[in-house]
Amino acid sequence: MDYCPHTKEDIAQMQAFIGINSIEELFADIPEKFRLQQIPDMSPALSEQETVALMKMIAGRNKLPRLTFTGAGAYAHYIPAVVSHLIGRAEFYTAYTPYQAEISQGILQAIYEYQTMIARLTGMEIANASMYDGASAMAEAAVLCGKMSGRAKILIARSVHPEYRRVVQTYAWANGYGVQEIPFAASGQLDMGNLYNCLDENVAAVLMQSPNFFGCIEDVTSVANAAHAGGAFLISGFTDGTSLGILKPAGDCGADFVVGEGQSFGNPLNYGGPYLGIFAAREKYMRRIPGRLVGATVDKKGRRGFVLTLQTREQHIRREKATSNICSNESLCALAAGVYLAALGKNLRKLSLLNIYKTQCLKARLLQLPGWKTVFSAPVYNEFAVICPNSWDINKKLENEGVIGGYELTKDYPELGSSLLFCVTELVSKNDIDHICRILK
Repeated sequence: MDYCPHTKEDIAQMQAFIGINSIEELFADIPEKFRLQQIPDMSPALSEQETVALMKMIAGRNKLPRLTFTGAGAYAHYIPAVVSHLIGRAEFYTAYTPYQAEISQGILQAIYEYQTMIARLTGMEIANASMYDGASAMAEAAVLCGKMSGRAKILIARSVHPEYRRVVQTYAWANGYGVQEIPFAASGQLDMGNLYNCLDENVAAVLMQSPNFFGCIEDVTSVANAAHAGGAFLISGFTDGTSLGILKPAGDCGADFVVGEGQSFGNPLNYGGPYLGIFAAREKYMRRIPGRLVGATVDKKGRRGFVLTLQTREQHIRREKATSNICSNESLCALAAGVYLAALGKNLRKLSLLNIYKTQCLKARLLQLPGWKTVFSAPVYNEFAVICPNSWDINKKLENEGVIGGYELTKDYPELGSSLLFCVTELVSKNDIDHICRILK
C-alpha cells in the first residue's frame, strides 16, 4: 500500500474543523517530559526514489530459503495464477462477509460455492462461511459440544497440533470446561485403550486430527464409535487440506464436526497468516454452529439468488444467547480456497498422490543415513517424524545451504528426543531430495 502523506493545507483544514491550533494540542494530556521530540538516529527526509532504493537495499539482506521441508501446520503448495487474478478483482477484494448482503450477489455466490465444496470434501452436510483459522475452528467446535451436551470435560489427542491444543485449552478455561489429553501409541496414532479409560458420562467431545501432527493417518471410524458409545461428540481436524483429496472424509467415518485449516487451498505462506478456518457439521446442528451461512433461494420472479441465513452472531438478535462471539470470518481467504479447488477439480486427488509419493521417497532416503530411524509405524500423508543424530546441527547445516529443514519436535514433545518432522509437497523435486541427502550424508 502506497503512503500518501497529508499536505500542510490538509492538516490546517483538519485542525480548523476540530478547533485546535496545532497538532501538539492533541497530546496535551501527556506530560512534556514523556514526549519524544525527535526520533534518535533518524536520517533527514529522503525523496521517494531514494526511499525506495533504501528499502530495496534493506530487503536484500533477507535470507530467503530456496527450499523448505517444514510443515507443522503451514504448507508450501503451488498456487495457480488464476487464484491471485480473481481474488484481486475489486469486487472481491475484502476480508469480510458483506453487511449489505443481498446487493453483493457475486461474493455471496462465491462463498456459497466454497461452502458446497468444503461440505463435499469433508463428507458433511453443511459448512459455514469460514472461521479465523484452524485452531479457533476446533476450539469453537469443542465449546459448542460442551454447550449442547451439558457435559464439562473435553478429551483431546496429544497428537493434535500443539498450538491447536493450547487454543482449545484457552477456550475451555474461559467456558469452565476441563481438558484432558489422550496420549499417542507407538504407532503415532491416538491410544485407543487410553481413550476408552478416559471416556465417562462427563465427556462432551473427543478431539482428534487426521493426518495428525506427526503426519500419521488416524482410524477415525474407531474413534467415532468409541466417542458415540460414551455419549460424546467426535470432532475431527486437519491442518493440510490437500489430504482431503485422497483420504476417506471424516464425515463418512462418523465425525459430528470436521474442522481444520484451509491455508493449503490457494493461500501462500505469509509469516503466519491470515489463515482460513474450516468448519463443517451435520445438518441437524445447523442452528447451533458459529459464524455465518450463505444460502440459495429464488426471488419473486423465480430467479436464483443468494442470501445470508441463520446468523448466530453476538451483535444480532441472539446476543447473549449466541453460541459463539465470533465477529467475522476470512472471506478473501475462503474465496482463494474456492478458486483453487475449482481450478484443480478432480486433480486434487492427483496432487494428494504426488505428495504421498514424494514423502515416501524422502523418508526412504533419509532412513538410509547412519543413525537415522523412523519414530512411528503408522502410514503418513505428507509429513513424517525421524530420529536423527543431532536435530539442531542438521537444521543448521541445511540452513547454511538455503534450506529450511524439519520441525524440531523436542520443543513440543520432549519425550521424542532428537527428532525432526519433515514435510514434502509437490513443490519438492527429485533433485531437491537428492540435494539435501548429499548435504546430510
